[in-house]
Amino acid sequence: MSIIIEKPKSRIDDQELRENLKTFIKDKNLNKILLLPPDMTRLHSYAGRITALLFELLNDRCDIDIMPALGTHDPMTKEECEAFFGPLVPYDNIIPHRWKTDITKIGTVPASYVKEMSEGLLDEPIDIEINKKLLDPDYDLILSIGQVIPHEVVGMANYSKNIFVGCGGQTAINKSHFLGAVYGLEKLMGKDHSPVRKIFDYAEEHFIQKIPLQYILTVTTVNQEDVNLEGLYIGRDRQLFEKAVSLSQQRNFNLLDKSPEKVVVYLDEREFKSTWLGNKSIYRTRMAIRDGGDLIILAPGVRKFGEDLEIDQLLRKYGYVGRDKILQLYYENEDLQANPSAAAHLIHGSSDSRFRITYAVRHLSRDEIEKAGYLYADLDETLQRYNPRTLKQGYNRMPDGEEIYYISNPAVGLWASRDRIIED
Repeated sequence: MSIIIEKPKSRIDDQELRENLKTFIKDKNLNKILLLPPDMTRLHSYAGRITALLFELLNDRCDIDIMPALGTHDPMTKEECEAFFGPLVPYDNIIPHRWKTDITKIGTVPASYVKEMSEGLLDEPIDIEINKKLLDPDYDLILSIGQVIPHEVVGMANYSKNIFVGCGGQTAINKSHFLGAVYGLEKLMGKDHSPVRKIFDYAEEHFIQKIPLQYILTVTTVNQEDVNLEGLYIGRDRQLFEKAVSLSQQRNFNLLDKSPEKVVVYLDEREFKSTWLGNKSIYRTRMAIRDGGDLIILAPGVRKFGEDLEIDQLLRKYGYVGRDKILQLYYENEDLQANPSAAAHLIHGSSDSRFRITYAVRHLSRDEIEKAGYLYADLDETLQRYNPRTLKQGYNRMPDGEEIYYISNPAVGLWASRDRIIED
């Protein structure tokens, strides 16, 4: 069965959510299930609450494993799990996804298909690997839980991306990220049928149809810290994802009539501890900022570049120096060729000299920030001018007359001036 609930500009309350989850699972004969929620970087996805409700509803009926779809991110700490899932979900039930070791190959997307879908940008096969847990026959049901929202690699996050990237291995992660970067963020962000999504659709259709997998997809909006669940989609059919994409395009896109000269973005330190994650502030605003303008990133929790040590070293070594330079470095250096997702991230995190990017930090030095290709600012000094507690979402006029556009969390949407939107 499938469940679709949409309440745009309203909300699905906790009782309605609980009742629909009960309806979905009530007739299922379950002995053991696997839940695949996101991690703390999707704090506003409602997936933590859904995971907690499922645990509450099923704990007396079956064994429950929970494996956050980390991709390349750090495993969740006990404190993060409690903050995200709540105190009733035992930490002992949490299994880390290790993207380099705990995976197995399930198939290969042919080079001919990759070439056709990528418009000739990539002409090589892509091996698809997923965590071995997903192939365990002891699981009666696998529930992939996550938020549909604009994304810099695949166009719109979630659905099968949660499997092939969130629970995937190096090859698909690397090549999908590289393909998205080469194809161009402006051409794919906020779109469904991107080249990367078409690769994942192929893998979904050909390699995992026999897995007892169902998706729980959400569309949310955020007002300050108040998260509204506006869309809930449960089932396996791709049409559920398409409906979620449509609602997210209505509710998570912020179209501006003009391009702000200065955008200030705040990164919640609970979510953003690296530029690998924090650069959502760049991806999600690059289609809004005026040429020659400024992006100021308030980053109290950022203390490193990559989530993974090897990637961190590559990001520090090469820096965010723009698409053309990174591609040149990629083809000249074996260490980047061995880690295409790092090269892709360096492309994503650059403005290509179109606007200036300043990281205001307290855990990284000026030297570290500037070597990575950004401008440096002291966080405490910058917060004195741009105080998140007093700024309102959107346009603000500062006491000296400066106009800024403030974003309290870049992970909850996409911002673009109307003249920069590339139509399908």
